[in-house]
Amino acid sequence: MIQYVFEFIGTLVLVLLGDGVCAATSLNKSKAQGGGWVVIALGWGLAVMLGVLIAGPVSGAHLNPAVTLGLAIAGTFPWASVAGYIVAQMLGGFAGACLVWSFYKDHYKATADQPDTILGTFCTMPAIENKARNFWCEVVATWLLVFIILALGTQGNAFAFAGTAASTGALGSWPVTCVIMSIGMSLGGTTGYAMNPARDLSPRFAHAILPIAGKRDSGWSYSWVPVFGPIVGGALAAGLYLLVF
Repeated sequence: MIQYVFEFIGTLVLVLLGDGVCAATSLNKSKAQGGGWVVIALGWGLAVMLGVLIAGPVSGAHLNPAVTLGLAIAGTFPWASVAGYIVAQMLGGFAGACLVWSFYKDHYKATADQPDTILGTFCTMPAIENKARNFWCEVVATWLLVFIILALGTQGNAFAFAGTAASTGALGSWPVTCVIMSIGMSLGGTTGYAMNPARDLSPRFAHAILPIAGKRDSGWSYSWVPVFGPIVGGALAAGLYLLVF
């Protein structure tokens, strides 16, 4: 049970800071408005790092249903814990998005005439809507994320002292941070690189439920792309991992 609590808290922090940087750089009258894509990619990378630092020692800090499923398929995580992890992650993502809204509530009011901007602070929407291509982009980005996470745990990448494997502790979060930032800067321009149903679907529900002035619909016709794309990408990454490692 304690692992689920830490998955909830870690995912909450991830979305609070990740959606938070989107709100900070997008909403009217924010001091960070106009910060741009590099700031968003850096902010998301650091958001993941801080979530990992919190949850890592207890739950392993998956913070992402696609990662949890990929690790289970690869045989490095027990299937019995998958459902509990995913529920905790989805609830954490919802709570994190609600906190962003409460934090920036005055700025959401000031941006009430820009419903697309408001939606973009909660969840992803494509730059050019082509659902087949958008799905492929999410598959590729998440495949890369999960495959690198799995590769980081292999012999040669894992830390060892005097021939004995040891935990990397806080050091383990930094490579993942770099991966998130790199994917965001290189592959994020098409869909916003969701790569995580808990980062996208849960905040989308929050957008639908919260009393946000001037909001549009929550983009439900697109919502399946950042859910199933990451799941397929994570499964493919696990398959490749089993094949080559």
